[in-house]
Amino acid sequence: MKDEQEQPIKLPDPIEWSRSLTRIAQQSQVLVSDFLKRQKMDGGGSLPGSMGDPMNIGQAFFEMAARMITDPGRIVQAQFGLWQDYMNLWQNAARRFMGADASEPLIAPAKDDKRFKDQAWNESVVFDFIKQSYLLTARCIQANVRSVEGMDDATARKVDFYTRQFVDAMAPSNFVVTNPEVLRATLESGGDNLLRGLSNLLGDLDRGQGNLKISMTDLDAFKIGVNIAVTPGSVVYQNDLMQLIQYNPTTEQVHKLPLLIIPPWINKYYILDLREKNSLVKWCVDQGYTVFMVSWVNPDEHLAAKSFEDYMLEGPLAALDAMKAATGEDKANILGYCLGGTLLACTLAYLTAKGAADRVAAASYMTTMIDFTEAGELSVFIDEEQIDALEQRMNKTGYLEGSAMSTTFNMLRANDLIWSFVVNNYLLGKDPFPFDLLYWNADSTRMPAAMHSFYLRTMYQENLLKDKGGITLAGVPIDLTTIKTPTFIVSTREDHIAPWKSTYAATHIYGGPVKFTLAASGHIAGVVNPPAANKYCHWVNAKLPKTPDEWLETAKQVEGSWWPEWDKWLAKASGGKVPARVPGDAKLKVIEPAPGEYVKVKAS
Repeated sequence: MKDEQEQPIKLPDPIEWSRSLTRIAQQSQVLVSDFLKRQKMDGGGSLPGSMGDPMNIGQAFFEMAARMITDPGRIVQAQFGLWQDYMNLWQNAARRFMGADASEPLIAPAKDDKRFKDQAWNESVVFDFIKQSYLLTARCIQANVRSVEGMDDATARKVDFYTRQFVDAMAPSNFVVTNPEVLRATLESGGDNLLRGLSNLLGDLDRGQGNLKISMTDLDAFKIGVNIAVTPGSVVYQNDLMQLIQYNPTTEQVHKLPLLIIPPWINKYYILDLREKNSLVKWCVDQGYTVFMVSWVNPDEHLAAKSFEDYMLEGPLAALDAMKAATGEDKANILGYCLGGTLLACTLAYLTAKGAADRVAAASYMTTMIDFTEAGELSVFIDEEQIDALEQRMNKTGYLEGSAMSTTFNMLRANDLIWSFVVNNYLLGKDPFPFDLLYWNADSTRMPAAMHSFYLRTMYQENLLKDKGGITLAGVPIDLTTIKTPTFIVSTREDHIAPWKSTYAATHIYGGPVKFTLAASGHIAGVVNPPAANKYCHWVNAKLPKTPDEWLETAKQVEGSWWPEWDKWLAKASGGKVPARVPGDAKLKVIEPAPGEYVKVKAS
């Protein structure tokens, strides 16, 4: 007996369905053959980029299995519990089949889980059974993995992470016959969605030169400098590693001290200047700041030897000199984002050791780590085996491919950034929706071999930056505790890349006055949160207790963006007002209009 709310799927005519399948098979064969003709297999007969088991996953799972079999009782208990859940689920499903009202589900997806948003997952007895069966199994698998005792922390994190990747991959939403939305589309279209999906799949494989490069957005919908990264300005200085953009003023008077923004070079700077409505750059200009932006180069093999030290010398230090020529000001304020913030901390320690700390009046950090003790899920990728494999790859090319970094970050949110697009593009056969943030996410950058190896080993793996003199840059031992510059730190509560409890450690490392603010959401959305959107809240606390948990317990929640809170703090450190400065009017002349050429270089 059917559920009264269940919407039956209309079955096609069997003869027409057979013809459609024949047509799909014929056209698919043509598409696949055409793709294979355009691909060159490497000497070993595998697609380019094949690396075997560079992450040492097999060894980690072997160790987990060895630990598990030493406690067979726990395995039996877990299996019994799962079978009991299955029996209860079957009984609930049987009652619904017999016409009884639906009982409370044994398990439900998380509120932010978008995989089961189709109504059929709840209204159809069959699909509800499939959904709950999967969720129960996933919970059991992950609980068993996390309960294994005796593994070291690094192995436990790796096993947990890749178990979740496996569990996410096996979700019923990722398969045609167990996803009601896909099944409905397949039956109603006679399978045309799968044909379009195969064409999309082969297109993405071709774009990735044999490696799958999933299209997350319409790549033709945006053009840098036309409808994205459009805040008016000019490139007024450049060197091998960066172009320096000075933005046009929108106010008659501006704060005396200019503001330099240092973005991470793992991504392109225009995450902070997507479109007018969500541009931090545009907002800062409108608040009366003379804004300068570092636009990092997308390096190739010619810059393989560029080091972290070079990024400091040719990045913020070169920018400070250029800004003095452009504005006449000896001092500036600096904002560093993520890795750009880590570089900022190193630069301030360097300037302090050189007796030039007063060149920076105030320092701001967004989602920045300087203590990598708890590096979050990125630590899964940082062990000797993986770094060694990565260095071997980089030594061949001189850089880390942009796609490698992109894949790593996407895996941290696999359901949102991988599997949702697999379903949309390949199973439903739809074209991805134009979205500025995802266009930026797909616009990957490369990393110079020398710099990236240093960064991974000395900071992530050995965690030396927090130690006094733990690293040396340009002949200067870096000691972050010597930094007396007034500091504003903003972190985000759901950050998977720079966990906020790790970033909080900086509050007790820097030697000067520190203000810490916590924003809602994650590494990107929590930062790119314009006040006009009135979207995410933030927390403030004048005190800095020893632990982040204590800080949050006594913090005050404030609705809306953290940007105005930061503006009030920064304005006090920016001096009085002076007439607005126009790029090219002082000693630095305009090289080219913003956004410049460096940001337009694509990674292969």
